[in-house]
Amino acid sequence: MAGAIGLGAGVIGGIMATQGAQRFDEIRQRREERREGDVTIIREPGRTIIRDDDGRAIIRRDEDQRFRDLGWQGRAERRDGETRTVFERPDGTRIVTVTDDQGRLIRRSRIGRDDREVVIIDNTLRDRPGRFADDVVVLPPPPLPIPRERYIVDAERADEDLIYETIMAPPIAAIPRRYTLDEVRYSPDLRARMRSVDIDTINFDTGSWQVTPDQAQRLAVIADSIRRVLQSSPNEVFLVEGHTDAVGSDVDNLSLSDRRAQSVAEILTRDFRIPPENLTTQGYGEQYLKVQTQGASRENRRVTLRRITPLLTGQSR
Repeated sequence: MAGAIGLGAGVIGGIMATQGAQRFDEIRQRREERREGDVTIIREPGRTIIRDDDGRAIIRRDEDQRFRDLGWQGRAERRDGETRTVFERPDGTRIVTVTDDQGRLIRRSRIGRDDREVVIIDNTLRDRPGRFADDVVVLPPPPLPIPRERYIVDAERADEDLIYETIMAPPIAAIPRRYTLDEVRYSPDLRARMRSVDIDTINFDTGSWQVTPDQAQRLAVIADSIRRVLQSSPNEVFLVEGHTDAVGSDVDNLSLSDRRAQSVAEILTRDFRIPPENLTTQGYGEQYLKVQTQGASRENRRVTLRRITPLLTGQSR
């Protein structure tokens, strides 16, 4: 996967911005595939999938698309190879996102009406890698100092206090340094240092990323816990991870899982007022099955929530 897969990073600016498709067969019909070096680039509405010859794949999206899908109007300016996009809320608060010429997120901040700035994500102090392999951090597996059911908490069996405790808990092992958002997204060894909540109260149908209104209300406890965290620390970042079962192709599953994560993030903002700038999303397809089966599994079609601020800041406690 090493060097050549980095070529795919440059296609982010060319992602089809219009989501449009409501059914998965529409997405398949609108895919465009081409070879670039020794990787395959697959473009579809709202996403770019990059796959190497060994079958490994990653998915990327426009970092600002979730804000647009929420109905926010932004203005963008390009300068010195970077794009600065500003979304303004009705109350005058501005969300500023800076991306490089490859679509990588450099910085995201919130500027209040008094012009005070709260930095949410800052990748400016790290060299921006040109290869996908540079984003993958390999660390020894951390020891598990707590029972596994408290390390990965099932939301269906947990109350708000346990969910809050889980997402606020410090890393279970030392964080050697600060990491970029892409390093966190693509490095399971890094993410494993933070406890997580499996949002198993949301059940997706096969081939669907839609969340029905009755299920959306089940996110209330998750939203309340996030809100409690943000009241004391407004710059926290939460990763919403999407997963699928093992049925279907890896490309389909990556796309489905990424859309599932975005659906949940949008509901947390639209229905429960969680600021979208404090959320980021990533799909992992069938890579991390909860139930080890190659068949259809509702338990594997899930979304996971994890606080990643300590990984981004390099703080072990």
